[in-house]
Amino acid sequence: MARAVSPPFQPNRPTAGRGRGARSNQTGRYEKEIREDFDDGWSDEPPEEHKTEIIFDRTRRIINYITSPYVPMDRSINPYRGCEHGCIYCFARPSHAYLGMSPGLDFETRILVKPEAAPLLRRELSSRHYNPHAIALGTNTDPYQPAERKLRIMRQILEVLAEFNHPVTILTKSDLITRDIDILAPMAEKGLARAMISVTTMDPKLARTMEPRVPRPDKRFAAMKALAEAGIPTGTMQGPMIPGLSDHELEGLMEHAAEQGASYAAYTLLRLPLEVAPLFKEWLETFCPDRAPRVLNLMKAINGGKLYDVNWSRGDGPRHEINQLLARRFQKACRKLGFTTPPPMRIDRFRVPVKPNAQGDLFGKG
Repeated sequence: MARAVSPPFQPNRPTAGRGRGARSNQTGRYEKEIREDFDDGWSDEPPEEHKTEIIFDRTRRIINYITSPYVPMDRSINPYRGCEHGCIYCFARPSHAYLGMSPGLDFETRILVKPEAAPLLRRELSSRHYNPHAIALGTNTDPYQPAERKLRIMRQILEVLAEFNHPVTILTKSDLITRDIDILAPMAEKGLARAMISVTTMDPKLARTMEPRVPRPDKRFAAMKALAEAGIPTGTMQGPMIPGLSDHELEGLMEHAAEQGASYAAYTLLRLPLEVAPLFKEWLETFCPDRAPRVLNLMKAINGGKLYDVNWSRGDGPRHEINQLLARRFQKACRKLGFTTPPPMRIDRFRVPVKPNAQGDLFGKG
């Protein structure tokens, strides 16, 4: 299979907002007053550096139950709200508006973390009313974003899931997942774990501007190889595919993933709900103004004249020929590369660990 090669990508303003995806920080849609940064050209001061702020989220529950018809899972865990990876296209950005924050720079600089995630999970799994089913991690924000290196909340969650023999699926853009191979490999051997690594482009310049704090594409492919070699069923997520910008890379990405040991695949098409649309438009016009009109026109064609319409682009199957063509290309590549469906999760192994008997331990029994 011929591997697609990206045309040279030259960002128009490579130093603008260095290390961040969003160009602006407009007030969330639920706020009474609208505030937006404006440069009047009078200041000689360098632009304000937006540092990452960690905010503790004292949530009372950790398992999120899902009823959406557009996703295949029924429950998930999000140890982080907001994501420092800063992917400009992230469909989760609008969720920060519910917190009174901006889906722009706030989403990638003001990160809410759940330090009590592991004990909350242990309590919920121990309930006699709990019915086990695979828990998905990484469906909203990335569980292996930079804060995880120090906070280790994701690792604590995996330790609890392993203790309960509870199945888990993971989607991430980070090679940090390889840190937890020592937990995931034994779980995978029992049919309790599988992972997917998401790669949007093989072009490092495009990735750096579009996903500013995500590990480089080559590091993500290396993570696929490490996971597969450890016996963990590993898939590749191509997404989002961006018409007119990165969709030509689909087959090349899948081929390279297969070479690293990935055994199954999926893809998504760019979605621009709510505040994501103006943020992505602003990014396009900043970094690749020559491609912006074509990309935006293609997105409108896919969504029935709007930048996003879930009922048109996803309801009753994809209606536009762009969607249909991408689906046919994906299916053909899967057949040629030997990608299969991911292995099923074992829910029959689930068990609530027996608590030690304090009195028995006292006398050396139990």
